[in-house]
Amino acid sequence: MKLRIGDKVRFLNEVGEGIVSRIKDKHTVFVEMNDGFEIPFLINELVPIHTELIVGEDADNIELNPEANIADAVYFVIEPDHEIPDLVSDYKIYLFNASSFNLLYSYSIKDDEYYQTLKQGEVGAYQKVLLRQVKLAFFNEYTYHKIECLLYKNSFYKLQNPIAEVLHITPRVLNEANTIKHDEFKHPVHGFLLKEEFHNAAKIEQPLTSLDIERLKTIKEFKSKSKISKSNKEYLKSLEKEVDLHIEELIDSTSGLSNFEMLNIQLERFEKELDEAITKNMKKIIFIHGVGNGRLKQEIIGRLKTTRGVTFHDASYKEYGFGATQVNIL
Repeated sequence: MKLRIGDKVRFLNEVGEGIVSRIKDKHTVFVEMNDGFEIPFLINELVPIHTELIVGEDADNIELNPEANIADAVYFVIEPDHEIPDLVSDYKIYLFNASSFNLLYSYSIKDDEYYQTLKQGEVGAYQKVLLRQVKLAFFNEYTYHKIECLLYKNSFYKLQNPIAEVLHITPRVLNEANTIKHDEFKHPVHGFLLKEEFHNAAKIEQPLTSLDIERLKTIKEFKSKSKISKSNKEYLKSLEKEVDLHIEELIDSTSGLSNFEMLNIQLERFEKELDEAITKNMKKIIFIHGVGNGRLKQEIIGRLKTTRGVTFHDASYKEYGFGATQVNIL
């Protein structure tokens, strides 16, 4: 069995699932849990969860081949609440992200000549989000559905074109279209493909022309780096801090200390530094926790999730690898 970074997997010998975050060797991969905790697993202890929908006129009741070459894709999905059309009462509308990218999305409907946004937010890699639960009459009143998405990852990735699609969906379309069985949904669904060209995407970055540069210079907010004074740089730098939580940086000797005691020392320093940074209105603080068994990172993420006024993400891979977390103070 071959796994790639971004594959969603379940654990063979225990309850849970996660996403392959990196490859250690030909026998071992790291799996990132929902809380950001990263754990190494043997490949033969993992079961891949394939999330590709097969859309086509002959796609009714197709079972997915576990050994298929699954490609990234994004779908607009409508799930009836019953398999028998005459017994359908409600429809659930989903954005289904069967890709290794995170999505910032908005979902809008056309009301007369204007569009009205019904939901916006973020959906992670290989996840789905419920946009709306409606009756069939909803598709009779609102026939145009607009989906816009920006795609990104929290690590290195190739730039992708954003999604901006308008779908025309009526009760007749739903009545005449085939449904598709899929493990992610309880009932057979209608799947509308929004994006599938990821790896072979056309080049997006375009060089700036001399005309583009002249236009940029006319914008009042446009400033080159050379115009930032040294004092300003020093001030901005003072709003940032880096804290090394490796135990050998915090105490002179670990002799006689249990793992639990060392972890508590690290967490006490983490909480002290975070409280101080918030009090001093700092801009950001980077905690270097290392990779290790991941316990320290897991505890830090758990505390940050309950801390108001901060956001957090993995720090720069170039500078810290997978061993640091950046906290942004709002």
